[in-house]
Amino acid sequence: MEKLALLSVSDKRGLVDFATALVRQHGYRLLSTGGTARQLLEAGLPVTEVGAHTGFPEIMEGRVKTLHPKIHGGLLCRRDKADHLAQVAAHDIALIDLVVVNLYPFEQTVAKPHVEREEVIENIDIGGPSMLRSAAKNHESVTVVCDPDDYAAVLAALVAPDALPALRRRLALKVFQRTARYDAAIAQYFEQQEAEPDLDALSGFPRRWTAAYDKAQALRYGENPHQKAALYGTFHDHFSQLQGKELSYNNILDLTSATYLIGEFERPTVAILKHTNPCGVASGEALIEAWEKAYATDRQAPFGGIIVVNRTLDGLLAAAIAEIFTEVIIAPRFSDEARTILGKKKNLRLMVAREGMGADALQEVRSVVGGVLVQDRDRHLGRREEFKVVTRRQPTEAEWAAMLFAWKVCKHVKSNAIVYARGEQTLGVGAGQMARVDSSRIAVWKAGEAGLDLKGSVVASEALFPFADGLIAAADAGATCAIQPGGSVRDAEVIQAADDRGLAMVFTGIRHFRH
Repeated sequence: MEKLALLSVSDKRGLVDFATALVRQHGYRLLSTGGTARQLLEAGLPVTEVGAHTGFPEIMEGRVKTLHPKIHGGLLCRRDKADHLAQVAAHDIALIDLVVVNLYPFEQTVAKPHVEREEVIENIDIGGPSMLRSAAKNHESVTVVCDPDDYAAVLAALVAPDALPALRRRLALKVFQRTARYDAAIAQYFEQQEAEPDLDALSGFPRRWTAAYDKAQALRYGENPHQKAALYGTFHDHFSQLQGKELSYNNILDLTSATYLIGEFERPTVAILKHTNPCGVASGEALIEAWEKAYATDRQAPFGGIIVVNRTLDGLLAAAIAEIFTEVIIAPRFSDEARTILGKKKNLRLMVAREGMGADALQEVRSVVGGVLVQDRDRHLGRREEFKVVTRRQPTEAEWAAMLFAWKVCKHVKSNAIVYARGEQTLGVGAGQMARVDSSRIAVWKAGEAGLDLKGSVVASEALFPFADGLIAAADAGATCAIQPGGSVRDAEVIQAADDRGLAMVFTGIRHFRH
């Protein structure tokens, strides 16, 4: 009995070799369309055009070519049902045993800058998903391939028939995963471009949130060794790894936090993070100066931590960092000298981050019981001219500079968050405590452990001081200025406590909770 294979692909990697093997080694007859048929004919392979097979020409500029009963009947016919086979015979439908289809490049098309709507619409594939889904539904009888990387497995199974059923099931799953992602990408485009009638009036988010990602990497485990984990999406488009062990689940979280934090700064800056929290951040005229100040904030927490910089990491800084144990170093570039120095630490992960990548992630998604939470990423820092001085004393220019620096850092510290700073250097960081005053006490203690004097420092709080105690603790530690969102029912008490102690205080009106 004749075996029929239908090939219609936009990704033509390996096509000719695969089709040649089907014809010459396994006796298949080929059906094809458009550019795929031309390439196969040019390779000297016998090909029947789909239009000749169906008796109906391609019409509407190729929009309609495979949407025909002779195609979908050949794909969907159950070989174990006599009535199906009788209808196939009655309508002169040839059974199709193998389908190779990949879809119009919709995702790549919408990613083009300034792409025209018409081009986007014409890259919505209709026939391709239809053939894939028909073949995948009937996978007990039809082998369906949507990825050229599977050609070798198919050819191997054709000479080992016992392996074919399991392969067909796996390939059918792959098809439904691919068409789900494809449909999600199309839905996202329309949500962005045409979704006004479908937006929730209050949130501005679509009533149906769609997302689909390719598996990028299987991870050894999750946050802990007993948890399984995998990475999905385009993470590796934003980073390249120069050396070191495979990234872990926790490394990836830290990388994300580190790159968002460093993106707040324009001057040469070094940030050291542990468990996504900054434990030392500083800016300077050069990275080595910034490093010395950032590391001085906390010489214990950086052990096994993450270091991120926003300039080329040179040999001088590499030599300094090499004196301690770190898990990951992130930079836009590494000098040759730095690569040589850090290359001696084979397990140390060196990551090159694409500059400006922070702008890509405009929304954050977190799983919750029964669904997901979706929110805009916290990108609004505010500006000095928008902030309000609420105390009798005005901040000095030096205090303003230190406050704005601390405010940038505090935005990236887990709540409750307190950051003490002087100039462009953190002095003490308190993170994640249930009471804000406790975060303040921890930050003071950390500064003391590092031998840093808080006299004349500024303090930043990512959310309001609910009571005066947190502000008083900062004043007692030596802070002369505070920056916080404001908005407490006890703001008057907090302001009075600042005035009583001669502090200047600024309300930003912006909260930066980080859970």
